[in-house]
Parts: sequence; C-alpha cells; structure tokens
Amino acid sequence: MTERAMTKENATVVERCATSNLKTRKTTQTLFFILLYLTGLITVVVLVYVIGYVVKIGAPELNLDFLTTNPRGGLSGEGGILSTIITSAYLVGMVLLWAVPFGIGAGIFLMEYAEDAQYSTNKWIQWMVKISHFGVETLAGVPSIIFGLFGYALFVTTLNMGFSLLAASLAGACLVLPTIIRTTEEAMRAVPRSYREASLALGATKWQTIYKVILPAAAPGIITGIILTIGRVIGETAVFYVTLGGSSGVPKTLLSGGRTMALHVFYLAMDTRAFEKAMATGVVLIISIITINLIVNIISNKLQNNLRGNG
Repeated sequence: MTERAMTKENATVVERCATSNLKTRKTTQTLFFILLYLTGLITVVVLVYVIGYVVKIGAPELNLDFLTTNPRGGLSGEGGILSTIITSAYLVGMVLLWAVPFGIGAGIFLMEYAEDAQYSTNKWIQWMVKISHFGVETLAGVPSIIFGLFGYALFVTTLNMGFSLLAASLAGACLVLPTIIRTTEEAMRAVPRSYREASLALGATKWQTIYKVILPAAAPGIITGIILTIGRVIGETAVFYVTLGGSSGVPKTLLSGGRTMALHVFYLAMDTRAFEKAMATGVVLIISIITINLIVNIISNKLQNNLRGNG
C-alpha cells in the first residue's frame, strides 16, 4: 500500500471517529436537556398542586369578615385574621429596620475591606477576618429554633422585654442577618473588578467607589437577599413562637405581644378544629408573598434599567 493511500485511510478513520464522538456528545446533551426539563416540570407541577390544594380548601372561607376581624380563640377558631396581618406587617418592617443596615454594612466590610485585610502582615487581623467569614457561614445554617431560644433567653428574659414585638423583631433580625450579609457579599463580588479600577483611576475614593459604583451595580442581588428575608420572616414560626407570644390582638406598643399569620396557621391547625380557616390564612400568606415578590422584582428591574441607561 502506498504512503498516499495510507494517509487517506487514516484521515477517513479519524473523520469517522470524530463523527461518532460528535453524535455521542449530541445524544448525551439531548438526554441531559430532557432530564433537566423533566425535573423542572416536576417541580412546577408539585408547586402548583400544593398551592392548588391550599386554595381549593381555603378559598371558600375567604370573605370580607374574615379579613377585617380579629381572631377570637376557642376550639372553633372563630374570627378572622386582621390582627395577624397587621402584626406580620409590623414585624417585617421592624426586622428589616434592624437587619438591613447592619447586614449590608457587614457585607460591604467583608467584601471590600476584609478582602484587603487578608493580605495584611498582621496575623491577628487575618485571623479575625477568617473567623468573621466562618461565623457568618455557620449562622446561616443554624436552625431557626436556636435563634428563638437565644431571643427568649436574651431579649425576653435577660433584658426583660417580655413576649413582645420588640423582642421578636430583634430575634428575627438575628435570624435573617446572615442571609443579608451573604447575599450582599456575593452581589458585590459579582460586580466586575474593572468597575472598581476605573472609578479609582478617575480619582474617586474607596468609599465613593463603593457608594456610587459598586452598590448600584449590586443592587439587584442585594434586593434579592431582602426578598428572601421578607419571605422568611412572613413564613417563620419557631422564632416568634417563643418571643412574640400568641396574643390575638393588635400590638399597641413595641412591648405588646401579637401573632403573625404563620403563627396563626400553626395555632389553628394544632389547637382548634378550624382546619379550613388555617388553609384560608395560608391562601392569604401565599398571595402576600407573591405580591411582595412581584413588587420587588419590578423595583429590581427598574434599578437594572437605570444602571444600563435605559430608565
């Protein structure tokens, strides 16, 4: 066989192998795409089924009287959920008041200042930075009941706040603080380093760069963290069960007790025979969370459009 014929035969073999490998890769890719679509579809179907089940049982109980009267207690679960809606709104506002400034501030420090401190020759500073990162990551995974017991021991008992809106909001802030810190840190890390270099090259100070360049660019990610915070506060029961009390009235002062919607669902499901009203309260919870998500998404999209110069 001539050298030319052997070269041609080798090229044919290589071409066949390449074609075979390409077909294998395409088949594998198609199978994984199908798997991903199926898992996404299953997730959506389960979510729709759960929401549909809650709405089917709870919707008949929804009426104006249910939304405009306070719970009256008893095994029958009489009354509505007005005070629980108001208490939930108060609690969300107060938790955000405590958690957002400290969470964003800590996130800025850990991302913009502690990152530089890691390269410091001072071993003490390096150790403190590592402990800070480790502490935030650990607290993010601590069960909520632990924060509830901490809030009960410190705010309710030691500081003598009693079962109150103030004690519950401080305990709730401790619960969501790691989430806000982590999301702020990750959102700022996603901002290209060239933004920082360009700002500093134009003569801006480090704080001006953070405040006018990095934070606006990271705003959508930070807002996402706040969305998660709001959703967790609205749906939380363990923390508020041992710090807020279970009063069915509207809190008059910061030292008054109350009952959130999620806590009210727990009481109705466990202590009464009003299962349908528990489901109706669940419907209001679902609608509240969806509404909040839509509002915050609109705000986030507007911030992104303004950042791109389209707003």
